[in-house]
Amino acid sequence: MAQTKKTTKTTTKKTTPKVQTEQVKPQQVEEKVIEDVQPVVVQEVAPVVEVVRKKKVVFIATEAAPFIATGGLADVIGSLPKAIAKNGNFEVGVILPLYSKISREWRDKFKYLTNFNVQLSWRWQYCGVFTYEYEGVKFYFVDNEYYFRREGNIYGHYDDAERFSFFSKAAIDVIQNLNLCPDVIHCHDWQTAASIIYLKSLYFTNDVLRNAKAVFTIHNIEYQGKYGLELFSDLFGFPYSVRQLVEYDKCINLMKGAIEMADRVSTVSPTYANEIKNNYFAHGLAPIINKNAWKLRGILNGIDYEFYNPANDIHLFGHYTPDDMSGKAVCKEELQKMLGLPQRKDVPLIAMITRLVSHKGLDLVKCVIENILSDDVQFVILGTGDSMYENFFTNIANAYWDKCRTIIAFNSALSRQIYSGADIFLMPSKMEPCGLSQMIASRYATVPVVREVGGLNDSIKPFDGNGGNGFTFKDYNAHDMLYVVNQAIRHYRDTNLWDSLRKISMQVDFSWKAQAYEYEKMYND
Repeated sequence: MAQTKKTTKTTTKKTTPKVQTEQVKPQQVEEKVIEDVQPVVVQEVAPVVEVVRKKKVVFIATEAAPFIATGGLADVIGSLPKAIAKNGNFEVGVILPLYSKISREWRDKFKYLTNFNVQLSWRWQYCGVFTYEYEGVKFYFVDNEYYFRREGNIYGHYDDAERFSFFSKAAIDVIQNLNLCPDVIHCHDWQTAASIIYLKSLYFTNDVLRNAKAVFTIHNIEYQGKYGLELFSDLFGFPYSVRQLVEYDKCINLMKGAIEMADRVSTVSPTYANEIKNNYFAHGLAPIINKNAWKLRGILNGIDYEFYNPANDIHLFGHYTPDDMSGKAVCKEELQKMLGLPQRKDVPLIAMITRLVSHKGLDLVKCVIENILSDDVQFVILGTGDSMYENFFTNIANAYWDKCRTIIAFNSALSRQIYSGADIFLMPSKMEPCGLSQMIASRYATVPVVREVGGLNDSIKPFDGNGGNGFTFKDYNAHDMLYVVNQAIRHYRDTNLWDSLRKISMQVDFSWKAQAYEYEKMYND
């Protein structure tokens, strides 16, 4: 009892008398009480911290710059994931095949993670996984030398159906085995279309994958992954339940299956998204596109502004910006010297950098090239392709040796020297899902002349004195093309007007920054 009284007395002495003698105001009393009890509160109640998990997107594709590149797909996969990662809203990964053609310089940097076997119908195939983080993106490389240790091109082998169905299945197994738990799996072109078919048919109950949404991007609808029905079970190992979704025109059509089963389908430009609803552009898939039009999006590609930058590009003869174009003149003079052309500032240099195939509009160029060369111009074409076009343009260069050059090759450094040294860039495509060349040319202040089709229509607008960043024509007609080429030549001879036009062209924003947000909107949809 005595101990109880002592405790009561001590408590009273500690509080009430002290407050009364200090004669503090009510507000001060409140602050004093808070000050006295605060340590006790901190000890008893832990602060609540809300942890927000970043969303995850995993790209599955067959090439990506700078590791392995054969075309525009590599540019997209090399720059779009990086732009999305830089925006900071998504954690980004990319899964690629580990080709033997990837240089030792890169391969030495890759880190081994794991290996497992992948079931492909009755086959069990080895799959090793290597990783490397590059510019904020985690890259995963699927290793199998039987499929990916090949000479020559990475495409066009007799067993491409098996090679890329293995990769498509292995990519899904990589996601599962590494417990990546993506919100979105984004597949590109027919070579990875099977990933979506496998995801939606074989893995939909898997804990790691069942919540993942699938996006399929069509870079070129002409290439669909068509194979005989006999491969349905024996090679691909698809369950019978998806046969109707994968079968089309009495064969397996991998692109068709991906379109049917994906949550969203995108193309590489808004105009192309509308064009492929038409039989002329859809290569037989128009009914499937129209059936799935509700999930179709068209998002224009961009280019990597760090890689394509005339202000510091190490391959250029001179450097320049919109505010100081003096380096552009140096690039032209040195290009003329290198090609063995007369070094003249007053003559317009017209360039084409293209695959030498019919859908690039080369029939139009063949028809009127001698009309173009009859003017006081210079012309250079760089590319490889069909022997018919290679021989034709080689013969033209021989006939017009003092003003025309044909280079049957492709070299990245040389291409940028041509982009920077030319004045006019000609791109009269019959079909062009997006096109990057016209954007690169604009970036290097070389004014594009294009046909109003696909991504060319979305990126280049006709110059009318007040706006526009190039010259365009609509119909697939050689003389319509010739008319706008001559219009560009006339503008070139007005020095002040041309300086204004190439500055406008150079300042159009074709970077991935805005387009990356468009993809994020689609992922969040």
